[in-house]
Amino acid sequence: MTELAGRPVLVVGAGIMGSGIAQVATQAGHPVFLYDTRPGAAQGAVRTIGAALEALAAKGRIAPEAARAAVARLRAIDRLEDAADCALAVEAIVEDLAAKRALYREVEQAVGQGCLIASNTSSLSITALGQGLRNPGRFVGMHFFNPVPLMKLVEVVSGLETDPAVAAAIEALARAWGKVPVQARSTPGFIVNRIARPFYAEALMLLQERAAEPAQIDACLRGAGFRMGPCELMDLIGHDTNFAVTQSMHAASFGDRRYVPSAVQRELVEAGRLGRKTGRGLYEYRDGLPVRTDRPSFVPAGPLPECPVSVHGRGPVADRLADALRHAGRQVVRVRESGWVGVGVESAELRLTDGRPATCVAGETGQRDLAVFDLPIADGAGALAWSCADTASGSWRTDAPAWLALLGFEPIEIEDTAGLVVARTVAMLINEAADAVQQGVCTAEAADLAMKLGVNYPAGPFEWLDRWGAGEVVRVLRNLDALYRGERYRASPYLLRRAWTDGMA
Repeated sequence: MTELAGRPVLVVGAGIMGSGIAQVATQAGHPVFLYDTRPGAAQGAVRTIGAALEALAAKGRIAPEAARAAVARLRAIDRLEDAADCALAVEAIVEDLAAKRALYREVEQAVGQGCLIASNTSSLSITALGQGLRNPGRFVGMHFFNPVPLMKLVEVVSGLETDPAVAAAIEALARAWGKVPVQARSTPGFIVNRIARPFYAEALMLLQERAAEPAQIDACLRGAGFRMGPCELMDLIGHDTNFAVTQSMHAASFGDRRYVPSAVQRELVEAGRLGRKTGRGLYEYRDGLPVRTDRPSFVPAGPLPECPVSVHGRGPVADRLADALRHAGRQVVRVRESGWVGVGVESAELRLTDGRPATCVAGETGQRDLAVFDLPIADGAGALAWSCADTASGSWRTDAPAWLALLGFEPIEIEDTAGLVVARTVAMLINEAADAVQQGVCTAEAADLAMKLGVNYPAGPFEWLDRWGAGEVVRVLRNLDALYRGERYRASPYLLRRAWTDGMA
């Protein structure tokens, strides 16, 4: 039942995902049957796959004889019964629970008892999908990422009834297909779609509060190492699709406040502003490309005062600030016991955000000339958000971004808001991953792999946690929670335990 090497594979659904799975399977040496209820769809997909393999051969990516052999192993069928001897059936049809369940009943009738059945669902419960099967133990999730031939990650998702040997066999098969499999338990969103929700949600919250513009948010997160910012990525995915996934997560988690859909995104969907595919979303598009006005580079208004600069706090960010100031020829005084990280210039302070707005920090400390800057989580220089307290003088509003520029960043001023852009987003990504591990959805190693390979994050959430420190992440989350209330920013028990442990080290 679990010996799959070289055995026939049935792929149901000849769309983009099904075609990609069929191509990967036939290139790995399996005879592949491709089935679709739409007349001619499977035959058309076979031709498209053949052309793709020929193109790979023409570019020297694969040998011509390997391309011909792969095409010869691929067959479009009109009846499921034609694939009766397959060892694995992979479903890649519309994300509809009833439609998928009905298909599995048909597949069970057509294939042998030893055939494994896998779903490529990205969000539906594997336990719920497998309900009603005569043998739910052979049913498993095999979630590929688009484009399937290029993306390495496969989430192997076990439902409540999935036989562990079946999950292990699918993991081994995915690895034999040149993929990187990660094991997950069937919960809403599995690993990637669950952990990624804050990447979109925090951007939408900033937009709802009118704290920043889409281009500012995207620039700051690209500056943190992400290949795309959340606003441009939502436009690429389609706001209808992204909104539907969030609604599904919210419903499946019984209304958990972390997954509350955004009124901003709902309005975009209602207006038909779905992103690139409609020519307008959070950005406008012409010929498929965003129409943007380049942001002018920051230019200091004048020279900064020639005075000693105090660098406060401990850790990598404080060390980085001190090194940058020394490189700029400034006299640096280290003040390690301050309890905050940043720089002091005469009577003014520029602090690393701890999740509180600048005005809140100014009010609690009595420091009027105060600004906060975002978490510089990437190694290189880049766009970095900052904001000033309402009490700050005009001269400090001018000098604060100039000091950030001297430190090697591209300062982007946004409204005074809690956690700015990167700090609140990365803290919530870490928190979501921590809860996934706490709840047994996956391991920390699987979470890091999944986010780097599935959505091209510059680092995994637990890699960020190791760099930043659990205590600092918890501090940001608690300060966000103190402002917003409502459970959205509650710290994971995993994070709290890690912070307590680190505090005793």
